[in-house]
Amino acid sequence: MAELADVEQALVNAIITAAYPNGANAPSALGVPLRIYRGRPTNAALMGDRSSGTVDVSIFPLADTTRNTTRWGVQATQLPTNPTLTVGTSGNSATFMGVASSGDLAGVLVNEQAYVYQTQAGDSAALVAAALADALRTAMICWLTQETITVPGAYYLIGRTASLVSLLEEWGRQEQGFQISILAPTPNLRDLVAQVVSCTLIQISFLSLADGTGGRLRYRSTANYDTEQASSIYRRDLNYDVEYATTILNNNPTMLFGDLAWNGTTIYG
Repeated sequence: MAELADVEQALVNAIITAAYPNGANAPSALGVPLRIYRGRPTNAALMGDRSSGTVDVSIFPLADTTRNTTRWGVQATQLPTNPTLTVGTSGNSATFMGVASSGDLAGVLVNEQAYVYQTQAGDSAALVAAALADALRTAMICWLTQETITVPGAYYLIGRTASLVSLLEEWGRQEQGFQISILAPTPNLRDLVAQVVSCTLIQISFLSLADGTGGRLRYRSTANYDTEQASSIYRRDLNYDVEYATTILNNNPTMLFGDLAWNGTTIYG
């Protein structure tokens, strides 16, 4: 689920990307070092950064700015899944390919009987085939050749793989104010960094959050504070509101094979 820390980190990431377009190990686009982080700066760290000419950019939530913005009931979204383990069938043989992820399902439907194996992370195609072959041999003759299972005499054979179905459930929404404080050794540097931050964030409608959702970003206010000039600290606060969802991720099993009764006939698939 997304929470305050995720929104703070998303803001940090957006500003770092703008300030260091060539990566954190390259010089900043502004020609001076920046320290961009979550939370308020300590006095000791701030004084150290002033002496080195580093500009601080701190991001933290504003007190008493939380607002419940839930508008509807629980919303569930199925996330796309792409099994890393696949299978191909030809006649009475099934060949598995790839490497399994934890919780994947692999199975074969032989004649009218299904055999399914739930994989462990890192299971090879050969291991999956071997596990299914062991299950098949309790009821019929089965040949195993590396990743391929062959059932001699089978008149109907289907192989399938699937991943767990992931549902992202949104249970509520909230809006929270966040403050981005720029603390620089000169007013010119403060203004330059503030311009980069403002121009970056104004182009972002939705912040990408860790759970895959987006946080709606809206500008709130700006203010300069030059009361600490004697300590060479020139500050600008940029305030934004972010609306984001409270989500829960649930993984649900997938059915590989089923049967349907239709006009007195059972259809397998």
